Amino acid sequence: MSSEKYIGLDVHQATISVAVMDSQGKVVMESILETKASTLLEFFGGLRGSLFVTFEEGTWAAWLYDLLKPHVTEVLVCNPRKIPLLKQGNKSDKIDARKLAERLRLHDLKPVYHGETGVRMLRELARSYLTVVKDLSRVMNRLKALYRSWAIPCAGRDVYYRRHRSQCLEKIPEAGTRRRAEQLYQQLDLLQHLRQQARRELLAESRQHAITAKLRQIPSLGPIRSALAVALIQTAHRFRSKRQLWTYSGLGPRNPRQRRISLRQRPTAAAQKTGDDSRLEQGLQP
Repeated sequence: MSSEKYIGLDVHQATISVAVMDSQGKVVMESILETKASTLLEFFGGLRGSLFVTFEEGTWAAWLYDLLKPHVTEVLVCNPRKIPLLKQGNKSDKIDARKLAERLRLHDLKPVYHGETGVRMLRELARSYLTVVKDLSRVMNRLKALYRSWAIPCAGRDVYYRRHRSQCLEKIPEAGTRRRAEQLYQQLDLLQHLRQQARRELLAESRQHAITAKLRQIPSLGPIRSALAVALIQTAHRFRSKRQLWTYSGLGPRNPRQRRISLRQRPTAAAQKTGDDSRLEQGLQP
């Protein structure tokens, strides 16, 4: 008799509904566990045989994946949007856990990729950097929108520089609006400092991964984009083509000509002496 067990987890903030199914499709165990590492490890430590676990992608997915990976045969994080059957029929935590276990047994789940913990630090630093950059852009847009609301010209980047701020603020006739602009400048200064700090930490961590040095040999990929590629893509073998890779990452060359040769290394100094290679190299500069 097969010792394989298929386990579906319906995860919530406080509790996790568990359904354990054997290879014949019979539910052999059901339980409700506290969403706590020690409780989960104790439960899985009491199971025997080959354990195949699945749960839906969500807030707890990364933590749960890293927690269970060393203790079971396979962990599959699934995308519920790709499984219409999970939305049909009666809905409850117990029923959802059973459906997940059954779909896992039938190999009818679409997996969501979760990388190993080796790049966890780099991935979190990359997310932090991108968040700060996005917040900084929002503050800059709000600042320009404030000046435009008073028909004050603010083209270019001079409005952001410290040396021009006093002149720009004097153009605002209303005291309340002027105070709001000053507060936006305070946010701008703080976010600029945080961006530089996040950038330094991201680059320092990226140097711990040898692949980033190789990625920097690709035209149009600088140190930041290389670090983001390793952190957010992690493994390129998941993509069937270079086009899928660039589309997913948003880090690829913007020019179609660049995209076709993006994975080639830069020409050597000797090759750059020829006319075609020289023009090609100039066209690939970011």
